[in-house]
Amino acid sequence: MERKNFIKQLGGASALAMVGGFALPSFMGKQQRQITILHTNDTHSHIEPFKGNHSTNPNGGGVARRATLIEQIRKENQHTLLLDAGDIFQGTPYFNYFEGALEFKLMSMLKYDVATLGNHDFDNSIDGFYKQMPNAKFDFVSANYDFKNTVLDSHIKPYKIIVKDGIKIGIFGLGIDLEGLVNKKMYKETGYLDPIEITQDITNTLKKEEKCDLIVCLSHLGYYYKNNPDKISDLNLAKVTKDIDLIIGGHTHTFLPKPTLVKNSDGKNVLVNQVGAYGMNLGRIDFYFDEQDNKSATGTTILV
Repeated sequence: MERKNFIKQLGGASALAMVGGFALPSFMGKQQRQITILHTNDTHSHIEPFKGNHSTNPNGGGVARRATLIEQIRKENQHTLLLDAGDIFQGTPYFNYFEGALEFKLMSMLKYDVATLGNHDFDNSIDGFYKQMPNAKFDFVSANYDFKNTVLDSHIKPYKIIVKDGIKIGIFGLGIDLEGLVNKKMYKETGYLDPIEITQDITNTLKKEEKCDLIVCLSHLGYYYKNNPDKISDLNLAKVTKDIDLIIGGHTHTFLPKPTLVKNSDGKNVLVNQVGAYGMNLGRIDFYFDEQDNKSATGTTILV
């Protein structure tokens, strides 16, 4: 279709997308296909739940609880992806002692599909990250970090394509500018490329050359900066680019009870979502495709 008016926000903790006159996903034909995307961000080495006497997050989070939720959802829909938007490392003694090995091993047990890198994932240096990569049985993507003169060269790809139920899903990653945020000796010669220019190139490749049906950006740019509204962020990226269906964000620890709807440069709709930090929440986005491959989507945040 020329026009894919595919997101309409609803009250509560969900958003409904619409295309081609379908008011609800259940109204679609029998041949509809459903892709479920689960996501986390800024888990910061939080393995165990918060203690019951914690001032703000009593009994919240925990990898074991997240695993139970993910398993339940996968039983509902086998065509499920699990993604992470970075800052896996740093925040508890587990990182200080195991240097990231435990985080990657647990994510592998949860069967994450793809993740991107956050600034804190360099906290044990780029060499420390590389050392732990054998423990990660999932892929990392980053399109705007140039690793060609580092140990990560050829180990981090710009994007990954996954096919679920015949739906071709392109997933690419974007990272925040590390200069002034991370000690240079930690990221060494990692180059930073303009996220907007890179996104325009990547989405063109994924849409026109790779023929992807769904394009997802794993972003560690931050949701939005009120004190610096022109700074590159997920909301600004969505506005000035095209062909992205979903931006899963991180870095700013922004809790969104439902995805934000943004118009892109073509006037089409983009979902932007971020689910706080510390493994307190699990994001869920369900995309539906009818017989003509028109898209609709629902989105919610699940308390862990």
